[in-house]
Amino acid sequence: MRIILYTGKGGVGKTSVAAATAAKCAAKGLKTLVVSTDPAHSLGDSLDIKLTPEPEEVAPNLWAQEIDSIHEMEQGWGKVQHYLTELFTAKAVKDITTEELTMFPGMEDLLSLLRVLQYYKEGRFEVIIIDCAPTGESLALLSFPDMFRWWMEKLFPLKKKAIKVFGPVMQPLLGIPMPSSDVMNEIDNLYYHLDEMKQLFSNKEITSIRVVVNPEKMVIKEAQRSFTYLNLYDFNVDAIVVNRVIPDTVTDDYFMVWKDIQHKYRKEIIDSFSPLPIYYAPLFETEVVGMHMLNRMAEAVFGDETPEAIMYTGRSQVIEKTEQGYRLTIHMPFADKGEINLNQKGDELLIRVGSRKRNITLPRTLLNYTIQKAKFEESSLRIEFGGETNE
Repeated sequence: MRIILYTGKGGVGKTSVAAATAAKCAAKGLKTLVVSTDPAHSLGDSLDIKLTPEPEEVAPNLWAQEIDSIHEMEQGWGKVQHYLTELFTAKAVKDITTEELTMFPGMEDLLSLLRVLQYYKEGRFEVIIIDCAPTGESLALLSFPDMFRWWMEKLFPLKKKAIKVFGPVMQPLLGIPMPSSDVMNEIDNLYYHLDEMKQLFSNKEITSIRVVVNPEKMVIKEAQRSFTYLNLYDFNVDAIVVNRVIPDTVTDDYFMVWKDIQHKYRKEIIDSFSPLPIYYAPLFETEVVGMHMLNRMAEAVFGDETPEAIMYTGRSQVIEKTEQGYRLTIHMPFADKGEINLNQKGDELLIRVGSRKRNITLPRTLLNYTIQKAKFEESSLRIEFGGETNE
C-alpha cells in the first residue's frame, strides 16, 4: 500500500493536486481512496460531487471521503471528554465552553488521521491520498503524539490498577471524580493507535509527503520552513508540486510581469528544494473542477510517470541537538568544498556553491543561535550552531 499526504499553505491548490493524483492512480487500475482531513473540506467541490463522511466510489477504482472530525472525536475521545468535563465542573458552573476546553488544539485532525490507520490495517485500498489541513496545522500534528502523552500523564498520573483500588477512597477526600476504567481504557487505546500511526507515517517505504506551492514569495517561505520541520521529524518528503504556473504559450501583455515574477521564484524553488524532484501544474484557462479537469491536471503534472511511486528517499536536511547547541547537516552531493560560501541572516541561511545559491529557512529553534563553524565532508555540509544571537 502507498500513502501520500499533500500539504501546503492555504489556497495553493493542494486539494486539486491531491484529487488529480488519486484520479491518475485509479485510472491505472489501482483501488484508490482520496480523503480530506481538512475541517474546511473542499474535496467534494474539487470532484464536483457531494461527499459523505464514509468512502463512496465516485469513479472506477476511485473512492472519496470527507472525514467527519466531530464523529471521530466522539468515537475516540468521547468518554475522556465526558470525564474531563465532570472534572472541570466539579466545583464550577457547567457551560458549553467547558466542553470546548476538553478538546486539545489539533485533536480533531489527529483523530481523523486515525481513520486512515484503520484503512491501512484493513488493506481495503492500494493507494490512499490524503488532503491535509494547511501547513501549520499539519506540522502541529507531527508533535502531537508526544504532547498528548505529556498532558495525559499530568492529568492521569495514577495507573488503572491504582485508580481501581484507591479511587473509592480518594474521590470523597479530594471532592473530584476519579476516571473510570472505561476512560482509562480509551486513553490506552489512543496511546496505542497514536504509536501505530506515528510508525506508519514514518515508514518511508509506505508513506511520503508532498508539498504544494505557488511561485510566490510568501508561499515559498512557508514551504521552506515546512520542509525543514518535516526533515526534523524524519518524515519523507518525496516531491514538490508547483501549481498555477503561467504557461509559456500565454503571451498577453497583462501576464508578462507575472511571468517574470514566476520565473524568478521558480528558480528559487529549485535552489531551495534540490535534490527533490519538482513537478509543475499550469494555470488552466478554467477552474479545476470535475474529473475531466482533474485528469488534465494529472497529465500535466505527472505525464508518463507513476504518480504513486516514491519519488525520493533520504533526508536532505538533519537537525541534531549537541552539547553546544544544534548541528544542521545538509546533503550536497557533487558540491566542491572550495566553492561553498555560507551566510546567516535572521531566519534565513544562504548557501552558495559556485554560481548557484540555496536559501534555507531555519526553524524557530535555531533563531537564538549563530553559526559557530561549518565543515564539508562525505558530500554533506555540517553547520554547528551555538551561543546567542546579537539583538
